[in-house]
Amino acid sequence: MDVSFRRLDADYRSLEERIQRSPGLPVNNPTISFWTVPPAILPVLEAPSAALPSHVDVLVIGSGITGVSCTRTLLNKGPSNLRVLVLEARDVCSGATGRNGGHINPPLFHDYVELKSEFGIESAKRIIRFRLAHLSVMREAVEGIGALEHSQIRDVEKLDVHFHPDPFKEQVEALKVWRADMPEEAANCRVFKGSEAAKMFQLSDKVVGVIASSGGAAHPYRTVTSIFADLLKRYPDRLDLFTQTPCTGIIPPTTMTPLYTVQTPRGTVTAHHIIHATNGWTPHLLPGLRGKIVPIRGLVTAQRPGTNLSTPAATRAHTIFHVPPGFDYLTQLPKREGQDDGGELLFGGGIVRDGRVTMSDVGVADDGDYDLGVASHIQGALPEYFGGANWGAESVVASSAAAPGSQADEGSPVLTWDSGRVKALWTGIIGYSADLQPWVGRVPSLISGRAAPAPPPLLAGESKKYDGGSTAGEWVSAGYSGEGMVHAWLCAHALALMVLGLEEEESLRTWFPDEFRLSEKRCKAATLEMACRHIST
Repeated sequence: MDVSFRRLDADYRSLEERIQRSPGLPVNNPTISFWTVPPAILPVLEAPSAALPSHVDVLVIGSGITGVSCTRTLLNKGPSNLRVLVLEARDVCSGATGRNGGHINPPLFHDYVELKSEFGIESAKRIIRFRLAHLSVMREAVEGIGALEHSQIRDVEKLDVHFHPDPFKEQVEALKVWRADMPEEAANCRVFKGSEAAKMFQLSDKVVGVIASSGGAAHPYRTVTSIFADLLKRYPDRLDLFTQTPCTGIIPPTTMTPLYTVQTPRGTVTAHHIIHATNGWTPHLLPGLRGKIVPIRGLVTAQRPGTNLSTPAATRAHTIFHVPPGFDYLTQLPKREGQDDGGELLFGGGIVRDGRVTMSDVGVADDGDYDLGVASHIQGALPEYFGGANWGAESVVASSAAAPGSQADEGSPVLTWDSGRVKALWTGIIGYSADLQPWVGRVPSLISGRAAPAPPPLLAGESKKYDGGSTAGEWVSAGYSGEGMVHAWLCAHALALMVLGLEEEESLRTWFPDEFRLSEKRCKAATLEMACRHIST
């Protein structure tokens, strides 16, 4: 018994140390995400000889969905001479956005009761509506640049599939509460039980029940890179995007240099504003958020569907709940007409198995490796979830197929996908919030560890609307707890409006949840114990 307690104590101390340390910079040898092949062709600056601008108005660190949304708003809404620089440590959209499961499916009734209890009914409703808005606003963004088909943003039928009776009963009761408070949003939610659910949705006869609703899906990498391509084309003199350029340090303003000085391997650049759009890596440059935003390594695969799995699976997105608090997630790419490829199942999760969290992935920001237990679960679970008869035979290929566009340089090796059920496997880093809500807003000096510039406002332009609210400083939007596709776009849009001093003009308080705003008070309340409790449950 003493040995067991000593082991538990050692495990907890190891977890505590990982949660509170810096996640460092993104590793140089990440696993290859299926989404990122073939790579997008963008006018980015990546050659070692490419020179940084000496000064910009706003410097954005990170090129995922947060970075692109924030950059888009700054350029579209800001003054005509505002200059923006985006720095990416690796390739464009090579972090969490380019490694997720492609879902745009917000938690709705799932945590509504908790939100209502903690924040009150009006705030809970605002948070739910904020999440729900992401599918339409992201669709509008890519439609406006003619990239809807390429981005694969689409409507799907969202299925919450339950294989354990207790969470199913809890979620049915939560749905009743949500439906009573938000009947319009809950109108298309339907509940199916047992054999009816199995037959209706081509699932294993072990399924307990299904809650069906509306949702969305996307190709996250193409969504982000399409928008960046458009911005670089429309604002060639106001936007630079440097890849292979990590931010290695930030020197605070001084009386001699009243601006931030950002350090990179290419040299330095001064900026009035710095926006941290690095999610799970955010605590590296903002030490006050260590233990508030915790990196957790997640795993996703691209798998070939069984031969009996019928077409409707491509129009659905599944969240599959097993022994609580475990769940996995699944969506399917559209089959490409006249092509042999397409239709892959994007399946991830596995960090919780048999009711236990894989603690070795908590506090880990290395997406160049993965846990074998998690990988084994994800590689083997799908036929069990659908049932052998529904799954059918394995649709393997005769030999490994070259990934399209994977030969980057003459003489370099060609990337090949595995020829079995699992075509590709990769990991990504989730930025898990200690109090479960995103962290959005101006960064206090207590959190950054750096003094802020003194007023007056330093943004380019002369309009009075930039006075007061846009004095130079550091800003952040991060900590989406695995739900970035239904938080990041509008959080980043709201953050850019804050930077521009447009909160009142854009009626931010009517649609942006105050509960997401960063404050010193909130940081103090988000304790290590709170983070550990939420992670383990």
